Amino acid sequence: MEGKAGLVTGAASGIGRATAVRAAAEGASVLVSDLESARAGGEETVAIIRAAGGTAEFQVCDVAQPADHDALVAGVLDRWGSLGFAHNNAGVGGGGKRLADIADEEFDRVIAINLRGVFLGMKRQITAMLAGGGGSIVNTASNAGLRGVRRLSPYTAAKHGLVGLTKNAAVEYAEDLIRVNAVAPGTIMTGFARGATPERLAEIMKPQALQRIGEPEEVAAAVVWLLSDDASFVTGVTLPVDAGSVAGW
Repeated sequence: MEGKAGLVTGAASGIGRATAVRAAAEGASVLVSDLESARAGGEETVAIIRAAGGTAEFQVCDVAQPADHDALVAGVLDRWGSLGFAHNNAGVGGGGKRLADIADEEFDRVIAINLRGVFLGMKRQITAMLAGGGGSIVNTASNAGLRGVRRLSPYTAAKHGLVGLTKNAAVEYAEDLIRVNAVAPGTIMTGFARGATPERLAEIMKPQALQRIGEPEEVAAAVVWLLSDDASFVTGVTLPVDAGSVAGW
């Protein structure tokens, strides 16, 4: 990652923060982004990177807004001259209802952020990478994008769509030296898992062969590898980082 510049969305906490920190530790310049409401967390991510001797800045980005993506890519180009990598990580959860009970507006909201938001970002990122001679993109999908999950229809639909979008972009832009991959995390120790009861955590871990909850840094290790030149022969892949839950499905 030495000498590369790029962006990470949803980087105020969790997987996004861990990716930004690791990428910077490996020599990248990182534009950390998240919602205005998460500014404090985003600026904390930047402070962590700078304290370790890395290079990072924060910029607000609501991934549902095309203009914010325009500004985010321009922010990387203005600061560092080229866009070498992007991690499209921002997203929302939701769930708890069967399909017929889900409000139309809720379905639209999840698709707008988790699928359309990534499309909006990739469109602009790829344009910048074409001008710069190539690059690497990693999208955060989910193991819910590789199987069915009860009472999680909007999220599952969005993540399945994201897996398809990743594959299609990889095929379309391989000749331009732009690699596009995804990671499919299982249950990771972020806000949801931290707030779960021991009984709920035990239930969550049942399908995970390693029988534990993952850490954001474990997903970030996979993301940064895919972003880096070490994965130069890898494109169009959705890599499960899920303690073996998809393997045992």
